[in-house]
Amino acid sequence: MGVAEKINFEEKAVNTEGLKAAFESLYEQIAERAADYDEQGAFVHENYQALKAEKLFAAGIPAELGGGGMSYSEIAEVVRELAQRCGSTALAYVMHSHPVLLNVYKYINKGDAQAEATLNKIAANDLVIAGTGANDWLQSSGNMEACEGGFKVNAHKRFVSGGPGAQVFVTSAVLETETGKEVLHFSVPFASEGIEIQSNWNTLGMRGTGSNDVLMNDVFVPEASIVARRPANQWHPMWDMIIPIAMPLIVSCYMGLAERAVELAIKQCKGNAEKAAEIGEMRNQLRAARLARDAMVLACKDLSFTPDLDNTDSILSYKALATKGIHAAVASASNLVGGSGFYKGNEVERISRDVRALHFHPLPETKQVQMSGRLALELSPF
Repeated sequence: MGVAEKINFEEKAVNTEGLKAAFESLYEQIAERAADYDEQGAFVHENYQALKAEKLFAAGIPAELGGGGMSYSEIAEVVRELAQRCGSTALAYVMHSHPVLLNVYKYINKGDAQAEATLNKIAANDLVIAGTGANDWLQSSGNMEACEGGFKVNAHKRFVSGGPGAQVFVTSAVLETETGKEVLHFSVPFASEGIEIQSNWNTLGMRGTGSNDVLMNDVFVPEASIVARRPANQWHPMWDMIIPIAMPLIVSCYMGLAERAVELAIKQCKGNAEKAAEIGEMRNQLRAARLARDAMVLACKDLSFTPDLDNTDSILSYKALATKGIHAAVASASNLVGGSGFYKGNEVERISRDVRALHFHPLPETKQVQMSGRLALELSPF
């Protein structure tokens, strides 16, 4: 498909009510399992199996490629709803969804044949993706060496969320060339020889995401699996596609957690007029976060946005604002719930731990304000 033949989704609207109903049918059981997964620090296997049984990992793939045809904004709402039941399930689902939706973007806006083939394969085989994503950021990690037909990769990758439930590993590594270091982005099956998923995810929050380290020992990556090449340690325009797709979904996860915490706090304070002002302030904090999150989703324009630094700057600024509001709202909810919210097993206690992870997604505020300021001064982002 050429660029001139890109899909017009307004003309080819898909009825996604059945998919939404499928998600909704799973929410109660996902909520019931959340506390156990958190306590055990175990990956949310049953939730992944339930989502996979309904083919919900292909929900955002266009219908003509075998997917569910849900829009980007619909996926963002699903993530928010999932997080209200189980933050770990929602975040792991995001880490599958955003690389899928990046391929959807390339397919509908650029007529990318490789992206089309990838989406067809994911939908036809019910494949699930996990990757290192922004943990590698501009510099990446690990090394690649050219060999016959492709490359050999040796690397130690961290924060591979959803790895225990995935079949495809999306990551990058560094290739030394005559002109300097180059980062190559690629995907390989988790079943590839030389890939080993560790069992070392033992954290404060988001304990069910299975974000274990992944070791790559002489893993063969075919030349055909390389999807992008860029100079190491430099900004590349590919990030102007990735960030506007990934970050609104990530923030939607934490938005759902904050909404649930506020709901629980208000429920516990019912009829207590002395708490009215505190509740009002908490609602303001939540609304501020929601405004920023909604602005992020709108900026993605259901995958019709133009990738550029101005849009990326806006998305990252909204992320910083949403983070402040989410953290403040959850802290207020914890205070309102009181001492009972300090006990393990209390849902607000779990949410308080889970939302701390939002800071670590790109960009932490200290880096975001530096980047935004540099762009305002007409300097490079970093």
